[in-house]
Amino acid sequence: MLKAKDGGFFMTDWLRNRNTLEFLSVWEKLNNQNFNYGEFATIRNQSGLNSFKVSVKEWVEKTNAIGIFAKAGRYGGN
Repeated sequence: MLKAKDGGFFMTDWLRNRNTLEFLSVWEKLNNQNFNYGEFATIRNQSGLNSFKVSVKEWVEKTNAIGIFAKAGRYGGN
């Protein structure tokens, strides 16, 4: 489990990496019949841009991913 510390957004930074996205897509291909490859292609193409960011919640909603999920903490959050 990964938690933000001191306002850091470790997970968002990790998801900006193109290699991370490729790894997640391979996992989804093997384990998820409902993975949205079209939306993944759009995300992958944007991943090289400096302005690119995707949250776990956005990743799951856009691609129907099942291998990673976001859960609100004790005091809420996104």
